[in-house]
Amino acid sequence: MIRFRFAPLAALLALGTLTACGGDSADSATTPAAIPDGTYARIQRDIIGPSCASCHTSGSSAARQSQLVLTADSAYLQLVGVPSTQQLARADGMLRVKAFRADSSLLFHKLAWVPGHHSRDYGQLMPSGTTQGLTAGQLEYLRRWIEAGAPRTGHVVDTTVLRDARLQTATFTPLDAPAAGAGIQLKVDSFAIAPTTERELFVYRRLSNPVDLYVTRIESRMRPGSHHLLLYQFDETKTGFPCNTRPSPDAVRDIRNADGTPNIANLLPMACHVFFAGAMTPDFDYRFPPGVALKLPANTALDFNVHYVNRAPINLPGQAFANLYTADRSQVSIVARTLNLANTSFTLPPKQRTTVRTVFPMTTRTTVLGLTSHMHSLGERYEIHVRRANGTETTVYTNTDWEHPGFTNLDVPLVLEPGDALVSVVTWNNVTDRTVSFGLLSSDEMNIIFGYAY
Repeated sequence: MIRFRFAPLAALLALGTLTACGGDSADSATTPAAIPDGTYARIQRDIIGPSCASCHTSGSSAARQSQLVLTADSAYLQLVGVPSTQQLARADGMLRVKAFRADSSLLFHKLAWVPGHHSRDYGQLMPSGTTQGLTAGQLEYLRRWIEAGAPRTGHVVDTTVLRDARLQTATFTPLDAPAAGAGIQLKVDSFAIAPTTERELFVYRRLSNPVDLYVTRIESRMRPGSHHLLLYQFDETKTGFPCNTRPSPDAVRDIRNADGTPNIANLLPMACHVFFAGAMTPDFDYRFPPGVALKLPANTALDFNVHYVNRAPINLPGQAFANLYTADRSQVSIVARTLNLANTSFTLPPKQRTTVRTVFPMTTRTTVLGLTSHMHSLGERYEIHVRRANGTETTVYTNTDWEHPGFTNLDVPLVLEPGDALVSVVTWNNVTDRTVSFGLLSSDEMNIIFGYAY
């Protein structure tokens, strides 16, 4: 549940963040000659002028780098209908401002600071060099102008929307725990993600369950800015280092040091992990069909993994909750298992689009209940196909959002016989100058099918 945090209006005025927050009645205190005529003129005067034009002036380094001048004599013609020069935005077919389409307008993405808003990394958020973005009202005013066709003249947006002086920073409502006896809650307490960085960590949580648990529902919630939440068991069949040891309970284990280098000690337990549950969307709620459940043996512990990407120039708080709802063993007729099908051996050459097809054959009869995917920021499209033993192939899952891929709940379970296969068909667009392969950063890549089956 996301709500905007309010900021005192006087403070925003003092910062120069909100230069025009009223409706038409607010203009009565200003001489008519000082009031620009039309929605775009107000945007130029109150948003682009004070927030952007001081850097994007003719001859400035910012203008040379972006090829964009935002002073009043140039801004409109350099924004509306002009293709973006930012690599990922250009690859996605974005314009700087695309009439009627704010979601395809780079200007809107650059000014939207709400954590979790961006499914792609379109570079530094704006205005740069500040810890205060536009107000929610200013951003909404800009969005509505674009959706109205981004005209140069005319009044197309009600100015009362500018009265919303709230900051774009979002707050968060924690997930309520299951009722007593209905399940257990695991969580990762609030932690900070530094500006323009990403953070991934583990916390080893003991469940303190004296008997086996049968999980019939998995619910989770993460603060905005999240990429994923995963719960892992440990493979008890693996012996020797590092799988013969367990992490310290309840300790936060970052996979990277403060300087960005890998923390090897905290990475080692990943070699022993077995996927149990997870979500790539901020809110997730999955219920197994009646009579089906995942089993957690007595005295289980789960390694709780969260990954956050912060593109804003301000600190971002991270936090995650997972509820495991349980049922009595007598109500369970089928014990489910998890799917974790990964290809870690692929190479993406620079400056080109690459599609990789990976076949995961089934050796036993498998009934698939739900599927999701996992890729990183260069990923454009992830398809999961079913290939039958006779060679026929159908698509059962498609995702185009690397950051928050959907979970497909198969109302009619998918039955795979020996010789059938699940196939991942993943398309990446590597717009960078380097070769990219499998890795843990969002600037690396992944190719994983997650799911539930029996």
